[in-house]
Amino acid sequence: MDKNKNDLKKVTIYTDGACRGNPGPGAYGIVLLHGEHRKELSGGFRMTTNNRMEILAAVVALQTLKSQCSVTLFTDSALLFNSMSKGWARNWQMSDWQTKSGMRTNADLWQQLLELCDQHAVTFFWLKGHAGQPENERADALASETAQQGALAIDKAYEDAKASTVKPN
Repeated sequence: MDKNKNDLKKVTIYTDGACRGNPGPGAYGIVLLHGEHRKELSGGFRMTTNNRMEILAAVVALQTLKSQCSVTLFTDSALLFNSMSKGWARNWQMSDWQTKSGMRTNADLWQQLLELCDQHAVTFFWLKGHAGQPENERADALASETAQQGALAIDKAYEDAKASTVKPN
């Protein structure tokens, strides 16, 4: 990141992911706040997982920013929060996304998220889901509503990965 964190535009982001079945139809919801400005985003896939949608919500939110920003990102996903705030995702990246049993799950999204975090000053905060925090509730509603829509897009990375792990009979 090029600029001092104090010189950057300050943005607050709330993200959430939802899945109807896991895997199943899934979606993400995002609320971005900057001063008086507010932007809500959502998107979904016909077959995906809750964890993919939680990570993708953060990816899409950061991709939306048009310049370097100081970002406070709230998530109710313990996986997302711990992976980013405790350095787990960086460690996975340094091990080339490999585990003892093969490729790390969701490596494609973790890689994108780490690259975006290198472009912005991002601080992750965990908050309890479904606890009445209005922006988190809105992100949840956006994700849930979108996951229930028909004709959702294909999460190609997920479906390709699943197809390559199916063992023939």
